[in-house]
Amino acid sequence: MTVVTLIPLYLIIIMAFKPGNVIFHGNYLLPSLKLFLGNFKVVFESAPFFTYLVNTVIVVSGILILQLVLIIPAAYAFARMKFKGSGILFILYVIQIMLPLEALIVPNYMIIRKFGLIDTRISMILPFIASGYGTFLLRQVFKQIPQELEDAAIIDGCNHLKFLWYILIPLARPTIVAFSIVSIVTHWQDYLWPLIATNSPEVRTLTIGLGMFVQQESGADWGVLMAATLFISAPILVLFLALQRTFIRSFMTSGMKG
Repeated sequence: MTVVTLIPLYLIIIMAFKPGNVIFHGNYLLPSLKLFLGNFKVVFESAPFFTYLVNTVIVVSGILILQLVLIIPAAYAFARMKFKGSGILFILYVIQIMLPLEALIVPNYMIIRKFGLIDTRISMILPFIASGYGTFLLRQVFKQIPQELEDAAIIDGCNHLKFLWYILIPLARPTIVAFSIVSIVTHWQDYLWPLIATNSPEVRTLTIGLGMFVQQESGADWGVLMAATLFISAPILVLFLALQRTFIRSFMTSGMKG
């Protein structure tokens, strides 16, 4: 199953470093002995992919940072604090998990347009900063922390902020990293909302840039197309490989040990 899953990635890498006129001739499944970089040269000369990359990094990082700023205290409040109506409020908070993005496009677009933010990076960030999924995920982790640990922290002089910062967040680090990877991958490859919210190349993201590039520049040159696809996919692959141990550990960790 792993081999079958990796076949498309293997083909992308092989085709990205081969001239378009030899891709489907001879042993095209075998790597070339000579490294051909002409496809990447065509990609960078035909479209501002580095600008798209910078925009994507800004948008994805902005979404993730604002999500963490909101979901961590929200999850703490729902998991460790008792207040009237918390159950109903939590249900309303996470109900967005059941709503598809397509159902929110029109109201989101109207709000963004009313504030004059169309065709800006902010317009691609604001609709996603409150994550019901992330709040639910962290709430479940925070609820597993024993009450005795919180009582001991309070006796030692910890307030809510110190208990959250020095105890809960370090214990929830694998889950936070896992959510961060999911958030980055999701918004890195987001296509529909950036397509609607942007009009100019100066603020387009990589996925929109690739779509425009395929329609206008690459034609039937599969080598150029695969080079552009590899350029877009490589950062996500490197990120996952670097954090895969923490990502897997988040799904294996449950409760307190020791």
